[in-house]
Amino acid sequence: MKGEWTSHPVFGSQFKVSEFERKMPKSAADMLRYLSAGTVKGIGPATANKIVDRFGDETFDVIENSPERLAEIRGITIEKAESISNEFKSQFAVREVMIFFEKYGMTPTECLAVFKVFGVGSVERISENPYLLCNEKIGLSFNRADEIAEKFSAASNPIYRKRAGIVHIIRHNLVNGHTCLPRNKIIAPACEMLSCREEEAESVIDALIEDKELIEDEFDFKKFLFLPSVYETEKNISDRIKVMLAFPPPEGRPVEEDIDEIEKKQGIRFEKKQRLAIMTAVKKGLLVLTGGPGTGKTTTLNGIIELYEKRKLRVLLDAPTGRAAKRMSEVTGREAKTLHRLLEVVWGENDRQKFSRNMQNPLECDAVIIDELSMVDVHLFWGLLDALPLGCRLIMVGDSDQLPPVGAGNVLQDIISSDLLPVVALTEVFRQALESLIVTNAHKIVRGEYPDLSKTDRDFFFMQRDNIASAASTVSDLYINRLPKAYGYDPVNDIQILCPSRKGELGTVSLNAVLQKKLNPPSPDKEEYELGGRIFREGDKVMQIKNNYDILWSKDGQQGTGIFNGDIGTIVIINQTRKTMKIAFDDKVAVYPFENVKELEHAYAIAVHKSQGCEFEAVIMPVCSVISQLSYRNLLYTAVTRAKTRMILVGSKQQVMAMVDNDKKTRRYSALKHFLIRKD
Repeated sequence: MKGEWTSHPVFGSQFKVSEFERKMPKSAADMLRYLSAGTVKGIGPATANKIVDRFGDETFDVIENSPERLAEIRGITIEKAESISNEFKSQFAVREVMIFFEKYGMTPTECLAVFKVFGVGSVERISENPYLLCNEKIGLSFNRADEIAEKFSAASNPIYRKRAGIVHIIRHNLVNGHTCLPRNKIIAPACEMLSCREEEAESVIDALIEDKELIEDEFDFKKFLFLPSVYETEKNISDRIKVMLAFPPPEGRPVEEDIDEIEKKQGIRFEKKQRLAIMTAVKKGLLVLTGGPGTGKTTTLNGIIELYEKRKLRVLLDAPTGRAAKRMSEVTGREAKTLHRLLEVVWGENDRQKFSRNMQNPLECDAVIIDELSMVDVHLFWGLLDALPLGCRLIMVGDSDQLPPVGAGNVLQDIISSDLLPVVALTEVFRQALESLIVTNAHKIVRGEYPDLSKTDRDFFFMQRDNIASAASTVSDLYINRLPKAYGYDPVNDIQILCPSRKGELGTVSLNAVLQKKLNPPSPDKEEYELGGRIFREGDKVMQIKNNYDILWSKDGQQGTGIFNGDIGTIVIINQTRKTMKIAFDDKVAVYPFENVKELEHAYAIAVHKSQGCEFEAVIMPVCSVISQLSYRNLLYTAVTRAKTRMILVGSKQQVMAMVDNDKKTRRYSALKHFLIRKD
């Protein structure tokens, strides 16, 4: 075995294997011992005796190169002989695959991924078609596969490149949120990338559809192309929702009297739409509840929960992120879990996530309430639906004016616009909420009106800065000095800078470097770890930027695994001996091996897109020279609604107005709405 020694935070010293080789036994006696141990499927001790007795020192050569000769032994058919040979070859084929592909710059992990998919035929398959390397199960990028293909002495068939290139365009656009693309919009980029004519691209697309590597469907009089797995996911969501609508849970006793009782007990009065939402949740068992800040979503949600519990229903609360789940727990007084924790995520085949909770092992509940649905992509939403027991109620809560999810799809908007499910949109802003300029300005922004930027003594204020350098200096000063001094805020825990972009002097990368230097400078008392030019230091505020289901955490004496995209924490200890970091997140402490630090970014400043589902005491947002692609209304609205007690905009009034004026949401192609309204 080849590899390196590592230190696991719980299990101590471990040997991390990157490559291994099985040594071939040399003598007949060694071969007999090897085969008798049951290592090769289909050969037990008795069969091993017969084979070695017949072929002696030539046994392995016969099994590998002349398997038909095994059929000379009584009890071994030709089919069984071939099976034994294939199993035997696979035992020793990894080394051949490693040696072959490492010449082309592939890592041991990538080599093993190839072997998992193609087995003993890996070299032959990839030699013929190097673009198989960028299929979903192996996961190399199209550009990497292109580079490797150029190094092969024998050029592969150019049609392979064209097929892989077109699939790559569709897969790449999943990152941009699209679950599908119009067929006519794929042709131009395909021709440019692959240097081919339109007719060739059309022909390749037809072949991919025929071979079921792509799926074509038509709606709105246009043809759309999907990856099969994504098509199946959106179709499954639609089918399950239609089943839930067709077979609602029993209504039980009348609802009105129970609502009256809650009002009397709590001394409140539900507004007309709030009352409708509560009644719908109980009677229909399927509801979308949406509304902006101050419209009483929390009060309505608590009313629904109380009525469910009054009916002895088992209720589960969940949200997409740890922060959103924590906030849900605070406002309901009940435990809320992240979706990943609720569904018990594990690693599946080819190192891909899957959920232990599913149709075969459903959740043990009568009702599920999910908050911040606007953040949930199609894959996660299908995971939830697949885990619901028959007859389970589902209440979906979200703000439809916020940004769409980071992942693929547009679940909340598609469900609402389908007009198939009961939707209650809370629109009345309550009197106490109207006292907040954050709330009133958020509603102005969403209506396309300019926010009130004139006040300096309320919870929302604006600071005019006409150039980028001045705005950057003010943002930094507010974060480090002015807000902590004026309101007693802790910069790391209470204040969050939200940037439209990562790039530029007012982007997250630059501001994080400045703020780390000023707020958490180098010190002999603080350990550091450098990775790729970035220095992580004890006391730094950091954010996880991808889901990792293996990182260990502890909480109140309990242990678990999994830190997810968007989770924000503080580096507590860097242990150079063990090569680990201990990071305190909102509700747990996690231990990071240094190899996982590449999944962290500094988080004094984060992108608005990464803030969804979060709420911060104070938010600072630079609004100066925002690039046109990010200068739009729902990005500004999302940032404003993240602030709990203070919202500060720093920059140009013209920029704020331009963002409010631009209601052109980034177009996101998805099919869920069309599947929901389709009669089939």
